Amino acid sequence: MATLIEMPKLSDTMTTGTLINWLKTEGDPVSSGDMIAEIETDKATMELEVFEDGFLLKQIIKAGAQVEVGAPIAAIGEKGEKVELPEVKEVAKPAKRPPQKENDTKVKEEKKASSKETEEAAQKSAEQAEIEKKELVNTREETEKTASPIKLTTSSTEKRLKISPVARKLAAEKGINPENIQGSGPDGRILKADILSVEKNGIPTASAPTQGAVATSLPGAPIAEEASVPVSTMRGVIAKRLVESKTTVPHFYLEIEVDATPLITLRSELNQRLTKLPPPQGGTKLSITDFVIKAASEALRQVPAVNTSWMDDHIQQHSAVHMAVAVAVSDGLVTPKIENTHLKTLRQISSEVRDIAARAKAKKLKPNELSGSTFTISTLGMFGIENFFAIINPPNAAILAVGTIVKKPIVDADDNIVVGHRMRLGLSGDHRAVDGATGARYLAALKELLETPALMLA
Repeated sequence: MATLIEMPKLSDTMTTGTLINWLKTEGDPVSSGDMIAEIETDKATMELEVFEDGFLLKQIIKAGAQVEVGAPIAAIGEKGEKVELPEVKEVAKPAKRPPQKENDTKVKEEKKASSKETEEAAQKSAEQAEIEKKELVNTREETEKTASPIKLTTSSTEKRLKISPVARKLAAEKGINPENIQGSGPDGRILKADILSVEKNGIPTASAPTQGAVATSLPGAPIAEEASVPVSTMRGVIAKRLVESKTTVPHFYLEIEVDATPLITLRSELNQRLTKLPPPQGGTKLSITDFVIKAASEALRQVPAVNTSWMDDHIQQHSAVHMAVAVAVSDGLVTPKIENTHLKTLRQISSEVRDIAARAKAKKLKPNELSGSTFTISTLGMFGIENFFAIINPPNAAILAVGTIVKKPIVDADDNIVVGHRMRLGLSGDHRAVDGATGARYLAALKELLETPALMLA
């Protein structure tokens, strides 16, 4: 008897999934352990593994379809076996926003309107549209007659040239041939601003950009082509969880500045030695993020009250540090975790960070790697951001935001102004589980570790 393959629950928050792509076609033989499809969850895109031997008898849903967890998506069985396929309903996509917002009074009036009144309104609208269309045709004909210096006689030119009526009329008045102008509007459409620019500056001598490119040199040019970008499953869930975090978790914020000079010095010395070692120990370099993860884990060992979760009726104290690291991907942000970072060396942490970051961007993370973290680190130092505060990643009680290292004048212990390296760290805490004083003690422990980085090697 054929086996139905259902949409799996690949994360603890997943309720629906989108089948991005089929890796097997109908009729293909499959074995246990084969990957038959790519599934987009609320956190990443993962490959769907089967645990049956046989043939892919039927693809119940099409690529791109979104269905609820538990809904059948494929059937596997013996070759030629007939399958009774259940009806599967796709998850309804949000309706497009109407071009204008209707007020409540008008909505109520429309609901009360009879079908006869609706028909009459539709007929009047059609008549009005026809009148406007005729007026527009007459206006264009009149414009073309008066625009004697500009002759666009061939039909191919008419199809190729995209110009607004106002710009066409203005070009005729100024004696400017719009065929030589690259428009700044959507799809290269010539606007009034383009005609005025040509009148003032002349037609650019540089080669025209390709169709659809944005002519940023013209005044009033758009920064990008206007478009409606569909919201992916991942982006939609990220948005929902961020709203829930900010509206249901009482955030508080603490910030501290760290002397990063000792950290930079130790990192440089270690990397010089690591590059001299033979593989697999050598060849890799430690990053600042690796040191911060190690220090943050050790600080949680010293102040374990921050390594907790609010569970409504109790506070869950975690016995291990499972560090989540925020990774930017094409659809948003994911937070894969590294387990037991309080027990791992800098090199182990560095190796795992590189691995999960690469697989996160390739959308190859496993479900268990995206849940179960106890603390999160988010860093924007590589983008030059000096300081920021991140949104808590529930059920974590806190998240650490790491800024870039800045070179600036400081006052040393002898009251001399010298050049120093400073790094700012921001802690966002859940005030239900962590008090401000507890958060301050945690940052103090973290500061000591980062300013005395040799302690992390002990």
